[in-house]
Amino acid sequence: MHPLKARRKQWLTVHLWLGLALGLFLSVFGITGSILVFYAELDELLNPSLLTVRVPQTPTPFQSLDKIIAAGRAAMPETAKHTFMYYPRNDAAAVKLAYTLPLADASSESWEVYVNPYSAEVTGKRLMTASGDIIPHTFIGFVFELHYALLMGEELGYTVVGIMGALLIISVLTGLILWWPLTGKWLQALTLKRKASAERLNFDLHKTAGFYSTVVLIPVLFSGVYMDIPERVVPVLELFSPVTYRYWFQSTPPVNPKSITMPEAVAIAEQRYPTGRPDWIYGATQPTGAYTVCKDGVAEQGSFLHRRCVVIDQYSGKVLDVDDPAIGTAGEVFTHWQWPLHSGQAFGWTGRILVFLSGLACPLLFVTGLIRWLQKRRAARFRRVKAG
Repeated sequence: MHPLKARRKQWLTVHLWLGLALGLFLSVFGITGSILVFYAELDELLNPSLLTVRVPQTPTPFQSLDKIIAAGRAAMPETAKHTFMYYPRNDAAAVKLAYTLPLADASSESWEVYVNPYSAEVTGKRLMTASGDIIPHTFIGFVFELHYALLMGEELGYTVVGIMGALLIISVLTGLILWWPLTGKWLQALTLKRKASAERLNFDLHKTAGFYSTVVLIPVLFSGVYMDIPERVVPVLELFSPVTYRYWFQSTPPVNPKSITMPEAVAIAEQRYPTGRPDWIYGATQPTGAYTVCKDGVAEQGSFLHRRCVVIDQYSGKVLDVDDPAIGTAGEVFTHWQWPLHSGQAFGWTGRILVFLSGLACPLLFVTGLIRWLQKRRAARFRRVKAG
């Protein structure tokens, strides 16, 4: 047997067993990922009274963050910890304030409170998850947990999904090797055969869908691995270039600790990056926790990406780290691209649609691959019976 054909057979075996073992999970990741590309729009469509507000007819500025946060705080018990804030993504969106509520039995609940940014009035609140719950209480929350952790919890689920993602990258790469036309018949490799049999059509669908989705699936899968198990990925990246990871920075508690407020943290980030709008704001809920303020649409030169995140000591207000692809090392710039690539937001609507379509290609690849395997098994069994 020709060496290339022998190696191709080995890659086929790897591709086959990875596909059979993980194809169903790839389908789940793909379908849920396609949904999450438009999670904000879908959540607002499903819950318009909570998540959307009426835009004033005359130009009206947002209320101050102090008033908005105070309104959210008043809607929750005093023991609730403010963990996160989603700034309105457009003029018609409500502010989302996330809280963790400790309970008497040492369990806890996660809540979100929604505030009209123009009036600082609460539009409502809802329970997101509770300790011991396997399934979150909202549809989008369920899709997120299924996508990132397969409903197995943060510690175990993220690790399992991260390992699966790494193996699926190998599956996609081996598929690309098998697709490569050794005969040089590129048109045949890139298109569906006209008037083909059902068996040939299934084969062509598998190979062409695999090829066209590969350019999106590989970065999406890698970014998913990075976000699920960064503690495993970052040390590998550091072999090539220094990398910082903003979630690992901590505040230093002074002798008499007194924290700055979230609006003060946002103001510090605004001083660093005066353009753009706040997006995700992480609260400092632990004694060594730090604020992280992420902004979108920052008009800074030196990078195609316009998202910046500033990590701030909760006591001194000192900037501990910035996610800024215009000034970061090669490794840091690489990590800054991971969320925008995974969500498709790096390239606007074009990127989001491509990620959406690549997610839908995943169940197609699994089903056509499974059918192809069953067809070959039937053919092999028929040959054995005929030879016997």
